[in-house]
Amino acid sequence: MKNYAIRMLRSGAAALAIAAFAGGAAPVQAQDAGSVKLGLVTFLSGPAAGPFGVPGRNGAEILIEALNAGKVPAPYNTVGLGGLKIETKIIDESGSAANVVSEYRNLVQRDQVDAIVGYVSSGNCLAVTPVAEELKALTVLFDCGTPRIFEEKPRKYVFRVTPHATQDNVAAARYVLAKKKNVTLYSGINQNYAWGQDSWRDFVGAMSVLAPKAKVDKELFPKLFAGEYGAEISTLLTSKSQVLHTSFYDGDLESFIYQQAARGLGKRMTILATTAESSMKRLGNKIPDGSIIGARGSNGPLARDTELNKWFVKVYTDRYGTAPTYPSYHMAQSIIGLKAAWEKAAKAKNDAKPTIDEVVAAFENLQFEAFGSTIKLAIGHGHQGIAEIAYGTYKFNKQKNEGEIVDVVRFPAECANPPADVNAEDWIKGGMKGAKCD
Repeated sequence: MKNYAIRMLRSGAAALAIAAFAGGAAPVQAQDAGSVKLGLVTFLSGPAAGPFGVPGRNGAEILIEALNAGKVPAPYNTVGLGGLKIETKIIDESGSAANVVSEYRNLVQRDQVDAIVGYVSSGNCLAVTPVAEELKALTVLFDCGTPRIFEEKPRKYVFRVTPHATQDNVAAARYVLAKKKNVTLYSGINQNYAWGQDSWRDFVGAMSVLAPKAKVDKELFPKLFAGEYGAEISTLLTSKSQVLHTSFYDGDLESFIYQQAARGLGKRMTILATTAESSMKRLGNKIPDGSIIGARGSNGPLARDTELNKWFVKVYTDRYGTAPTYPSYHMAQSIIGLKAAWEKAAKAKNDAKPTIDEVVAAFENLQFEAFGSTIKLAIGHGHQGIAEIAYGTYKFNKQKNEGEIVDVVRFPAECANPPADVNAEDWIKGGMKGAKCD
């Protein structure tokens, strides 16, 4: 683990070293009609860099390179955004929320980017969203999952094409109950901040609707990036829970899986890990067979076998020697969504470069094909994406020396998301009325 962390830090440092504007020219003004300038923000250092930030950056790198060369399969086989090549500046998301906001302001006010795509952390997304509205800066949140972004108040300049945490956890509950019909007791261990709290809230809420006789035993909320879970594992070993829900991600997930493996927790209860696909390759046989695995949608090995997905997997694997994980998909989906909106706006003015407000208008309620699924910006007043989601069961293949996801079940977008303009928490508490699961 230590050597892996060092490699990831070096990778982050290398990314910072090469993250210059394409061509090395002076900053491009937002009104320059010759290019589109994107700010990309993701973790390039720290515990979230390896499993999330660097794969996200890699997804952006191969996609933007291919877009600029016009080599992405149809319907995205036009150059850049509306024929304008994409220039990028990559910023490390690490640091305090105040630092993240400061860097965001620099991208908009100093570097004058046309749009920003970024952010893994739910806390950081919550911090930059009001600033985006203040600065009227088009921002596409690429990974953070808290549903609060568009529920606290309507947004004009902020979009998120990737589905939020409610979908992850409602679908997780449906999968658990489809495969383990007699669950009577379950527990949870989640990070103590917006993402972890929202994830557990929605899972418990969905379980309460779908299996009202099942009860919660242990609710554990360790500090974000705690890294050490001996006390929590000891507590869980005293539980008779049949299922353990966790939305841990990054180094927290990997540390927890290693630590529980040494003490056999996964043999006592089924681990349901909503984000574990991102670390599946590294964790290997440390993940207990029979664990329930999610990929924040239909991504990675859970993506549909479309031509667009085949292309993405091939170019990513050829470049980096490993298949893309869901953070790579989320970044690529976000950029493709921006391209679809940009070109819709450009087409409306005879292929001239659109204004940011024109792109915003085109983005609202957009539907587009992504890598392995179709995205519909159907909630959050047309700013929040929904898509189908899949869950499966983990099995380590000893012959191939790698993990696999088997027994996959797909849930339609409308099965795991609230209807338009309905608060997710209220929808779940109200019995998830209107869910369409057929």
